[in-house]
Amino acid sequence: MSPQPLTPTRFGSEVRTTATLALPLVLGHVSTGLIGFVDNVIAGHHGTQTLAAVTIGTALLWLPMMVPIGTLISLTASVSQLNGAGRRDEIGPLFRQALWLALGLGLLMFAFLSFIPYALAPFGIGAEIIPGAKGFLHGIRWGAPALTLFFCMRYLSEGMHWTLPTMLIGFGGLALLAPLGYVFTFGRYGVPEMGAAGLGIASAIMMWSQAAAFALYLWNTGRFAHLQLFARFDGPQARPIAQLLRTGLPIGVTVLMEGGLFIATALLIARLGAVPAAAHQIAINVSALCFMIPMGVAEATTVRVGHALGMGDAAGIRRAAHAGYVIVLGTQALSATALLLGHGAVVALYTRDLAVAGLAGSLLLYAAAFQFPDGIQVLSAGALRGLKDTRVPMWLAVLSYWGLGMPLGIGLGLGLGWGPQGMWMGLILGLTAAAVLMAARFQRSSRRLLRSALPSATSDLRGM
Repeated sequence: MSPQPLTPTRFGSEVRTTATLALPLVLGHVSTGLIGFVDNVIAGHHGTQTLAAVTIGTALLWLPMMVPIGTLISLTASVSQLNGAGRRDEIGPLFRQALWLALGLGLLMFAFLSFIPYALAPFGIGAEIIPGAKGFLHGIRWGAPALTLFFCMRYLSEGMHWTLPTMLIGFGGLALLAPLGYVFTFGRYGVPEMGAAGLGIASAIMMWSQAAAFALYLWNTGRFAHLQLFARFDGPQARPIAQLLRTGLPIGVTVLMEGGLFIATALLIARLGAVPAAAHQIAINVSALCFMIPMGVAEATTVRVGHALGMGDAAGIRRAAHAGYVIVLGTQALSATALLLGHGAVVALYTRDLAVAGLAGSLLLYAAAFQFPDGIQVLSAGALRGLKDTRVPMWLAVLSYWGLGMPLGIGLGLGLGWGPQGMWMGLILGLTAAAVLMAARFQRSSRRLLRSALPSATSDLRGM
């Protein structure tokens, strides 16, 4: 194989293709992030304790959610590679096995969310926060299986280069959650006031609505008719599910390492009181909204890299990743500027509590500092997923987030008494280390493909 030269025309075309593919994904992720925004605005106006309860509940929801979401995303790379290689007849059977995996992971999430509230008191969470957090978790747990099934269907669609349903169904869920959350939280139209528990129930209803909408779309659309996704009933089969887990579980652990860093930070800050917990939740929610953009670009890059791998285009793999880097550097520059200049106005949307607002505004300045490393690390991880290079990145994530970031955060935030600001310095270090290590890993893996025959290199990468 002789790699094609990286001409400006070909690279510009790749940037446009990636951007077009990523835009609905970004908007879909923004809609997901806005769900957290809606939850926090409703909770914040209901009361500081309600906001703190939702902070803890959301953290403990995302803790188990990281693994199934990361594990199932292996379906995107697999579908994209099969599509690129012209082996589309294998996509339907693989999808049906992925649905079984998603259902099992969703039931595990339900069990986790049922029992984890009983660990709040031993962990040291304030007694005034525990009832609301427990109510939120026990309400939202009913939506866990729907959430994993939704992600499975979404990743199938994205792997086929069709990302519009992610955006449309995402905003549809948001439009449903806002009124339901308000009614159930404050108690309107004959519904009793339920506070944080009401937000959990409203979120579960939204999750089932989104899953049903995506299933109906896949069932009726002609776009995927040739894949025969629902042509027959297949029972669970150990081999394809094991293959999905072999590739996907390291991705899930990688996502958990990063997400767990933020979740553990939230739980540790919550031990400092309701005001620091609420301020951290506002700042982290705004940061999460910013993160939706590079995450969408990273998922598009996974598809493009996987497609190039399936086609046997070694140069196309690097071209796809470099296009993603260019887009992410631009978007992160905009996010950092917005946080630096507009942090006060953003915080005012969440709360009228002056103590909470002041602390949250200062934390958003730290968020501005990690926009570039956050974008680079997630883009690099997405490119590596497209290569099915998942095991080494998992260990790089462990080192970056838990070997470096968390010890620094605990040492500064709790040991030296710097509070939330010290914990956020740990976040910055962890993300920066991950950005450097993940980017270096992709450069190494992609250079191997350029130097060798792609089919044998692909086999090597599958074994990583």
